[in-house]
Amino acid sequence: MSFSTPKFPRPPVLFCDFDGTITLNDNIVAVMKHFNPPGWESIVKDILSESKSIQQGVGEMFALLPSSMKDDVQAYILNNAGIRDGFPELLEWCKIHNVPFYVTSGGIDFFVYPLLKPFGIPADHIYCNGSDFSGDNIEITWPHSCDDNCDNGCGMCKTTVIRRFPEDEYYRILIGDSVTDFAGAKLVDLVFSRSHLTVKCRELGLPHIPFETFHDIIHHLNEGGRSS
Repeated sequence: MSFSTPKFPRPPVLFCDFDGTITLNDNIVAVMKHFNPPGWESIVKDILSESKSIQQGVGEMFALLPSSMKDDVQAYILNNAGIRDGFPELLEWCKIHNVPFYVTSGGIDFFVYPLLKPFGIPADHIYCNGSDFSGDNIEITWPHSCDDNCDNGCGMCKTTVIRRFPEDEYYRILIGDSVTDFAGAKLVDLVFSRSHLTVKCRELGLPHIPFETFHDIIHHLNEGGRSS
């Protein structure tokens, strides 16, 4: 079935955050709280205040953990992340209506891919950061860093991915919850928001619809992105 509804002005495409959006928890923060390496809290504060780039902050936080902890960190996330209600149904909605769905994650490959594996999302539709455990401490790598149009130090640059879908051809929709979504929210046609992202959208006057579950998002998509 092709997407034929006249409710969207252009064919929609979805860009969905991972940590705290697809998953119930922000996995990076949860890991830091659980393993509690000295110095992580001040780094998080610097990221949230935007005084430190996401790329710099995330890299610094994981560098606090020895590479020997890889299995422990991965197991903790896989056992505690939780998937937000309605996620499989949203993927099915996208499949039925032929709407492209991309995971745009500031998370790390060694937990993003295992958590998403049951849902059958094509690997080339998942964007996230990489990891290197060959040294003494965990090193984060950045295979999807900012292009020439972004100087935010995103790490995994969501706006770079979004710009591959021209605004005059696609109705671009972002789903997210926090600081890694701020730049993308300024670029798209509509935001489905939670938590810090809702506050930022209100501050900036960006078109957004708060949500709790993916069932909420499906409802609004069926209404053409309207809030009623």
